[in-house]
Amino acid sequence: MTEQPSEGARRHTTPRPIRVPDPLWQAYGRVCERLDTDRTNDLLDHMKDRIREHGTDEDRADLEKAERELTERRARKGGRPKRSTPSGH
Repeated sequence: MTEQPSEGARRHTTPRPIRVPDPLWQAYGRVCERLDTDRTNDLLDHMKDRIREHGTDEDRADLEKAERELTERRARKGGRPKRSTPSGH
């Protein structure tokens, strides 16, 4: 089932908690830091790549909508948030 906001509903990014073992999360954070990115952006890039590679036309259309939403949001807020160093490093 596809989650669609109701017409007129305010669209926004929503925190999506996932369960990850602490050592995996810490190691992933260190790898992302070495790659000069952060977990959020790396996960978003991975999700986009998967949709581009395996998605249906509907999935790719939703990706396009999401990309426009992020672009609009960042334009209103002055660009992509500055990267902060995760605690515990």
